[in-house]
Amino acid sequence: MDANVKNDEFAKLSLMDRVAYGLGDFAQNLVFGTVGGFLLFYLSTVNGISAATGATIFLIVRLVNVVWDPWVGATVDRRDPKGGKYLPYIRNFGIPLVILAAMLFLPFGQWFPAIKLPFAFLSYLATAMIYSFVNIPYGALNASLTRDNEEIAKLTTVRMTLANVANLMVYTLFPLFVQLATSVGRESKDIGMFGIHLNLGNYASPQSAGAWFKVYAVYMVIGFIALMITYSKTKERVLPEKNQEQVKYSDLFAEFKRNKPLQILGLFFLVGFTFNFFGSTAWPFFLQYNIGHSEWNGSISLIGSIPGIFLVALWPLIRSKVGKKGFFYLFLAMFSAGSLVLWIWTKTPDTIALGYVGRFLQQWGLTSATGFMWSLVPEVVSYGEYTSKKRVAGIINAIMGLFFKLGLALGGIIPGYINAATGFDGTKKVQSATALMGVQWSMVWLPIIMAIVAGIIIAKYPLTDDKVAEMNHEIENRRNNK
Repeated sequence: MDANVKNDEFAKLSLMDRVAYGLGDFAQNLVFGTVGGFLLFYLSTVNGISAATGATIFLIVRLVNVVWDPWVGATVDRRDPKGGKYLPYIRNFGIPLVILAAMLFLPFGQWFPAIKLPFAFLSYLATAMIYSFVNIPYGALNASLTRDNEEIAKLTTVRMTLANVANLMVYTLFPLFVQLATSVGRESKDIGMFGIHLNLGNYASPQSAGAWFKVYAVYMVIGFIALMITYSKTKERVLPEKNQEQVKYSDLFAEFKRNKPLQILGLFFLVGFTFNFFGSTAWPFFLQYNIGHSEWNGSISLIGSIPGIFLVALWPLIRSKVGKKGFFYLFLAMFSAGSLVLWIWTKTPDTIALGYVGRFLQQWGLTSATGFMWSLVPEVVSYGEYTSKKRVAGIINAIMGLFFKLGLALGGIIPGYINAATGFDGTKKVQSATALMGVQWSMVWLPIIMAIVAGIIIAKYPLTDDKVAEMNHEIENRRNNK
């Protein structure tokens, strides 16, 4: 390896480097942010599948991912396709991903009611399996851009900003666009923003199915363009050595057993993304039934999106003041405080200001805690290489992706089962007191409990900044001395 390549492993990333990579997060959030936030709502109201059945579909697909994702990670680490170690997967699987994802909201059940359940299951399964071939190489690509910790922090800031722009499009604009595109039940409503009134349809009606598909299909076109920019403008720098021992499927179990930081971060991912997607899944139910003002979704979600877009730049400063763990403690507490404000809001649901404040605090805490955790993944990859002398970024990202997807699944499954257990009926405009309490637990109390658990977990994370710098320079010295 020549000197230029060695130095390049600690490369300073340009703004284009950071934006190009971050557009991959933007694209994937358009895909699975919408799925996590609205698919259960769509299935149980528009498509007429029971909440319990929808949750069971999520559960089965995630069980498949338990086997599938590690195999994908080992495959990515083992192979060297033409054109790069990780980038070709983004190109090759980007098109089938967005096509299959769009089919999740295809009104197939209205055309062929007898097979709407198999279609919902198979389309979700296929989307999830193809998504692994985009998400896992993309995650491994993060650790291949540079070893410089400061650059990784800057990269995380940009990618999370772009991810949260996608969240704005998903949680604020997507339901608004669907309501605008829906012809059934249209009436002029105050959307809670500067007195603006829009002619909105009922997006919980079965007749709105076509609107869901049209809006999501446009999102998938945008997502595909973003993925292709990531593919064409991102450069791989930190890669496994050519003479590294061949990666095997069994390395996954060995790495997880040996790598304590990986175990702790994986558990943090699981809990963090579970309460993340609890809120995403429960939010449309909470606003539609507990508050009774679905027309406010756009304005409240817009306020909630501000921290994830405009305050992400403060992350490095806050981290420098309170430390790595203090950062998580601060924002997990903020998330819990915002959730409590939303609970207070249910007592006076016509007070939109409480929705603004609660969602702002909740989302600032959530996007910061679950966004900044991604910056720890390259540390875990380096720790694995430092201890085993084998760089298995694909396997580690498969493990992290698996915890992420399990969190996504649990965040959709458990609220679905809670809805079923408390008697939620998607065909009714007004729910029982028991069903409303179930939605409240999914939106407020269980996420707060899990945020506390997440804080306890991250307290055990062992890698300090000094230790990470020491590991990376030791790895570089090993390569230089070969």
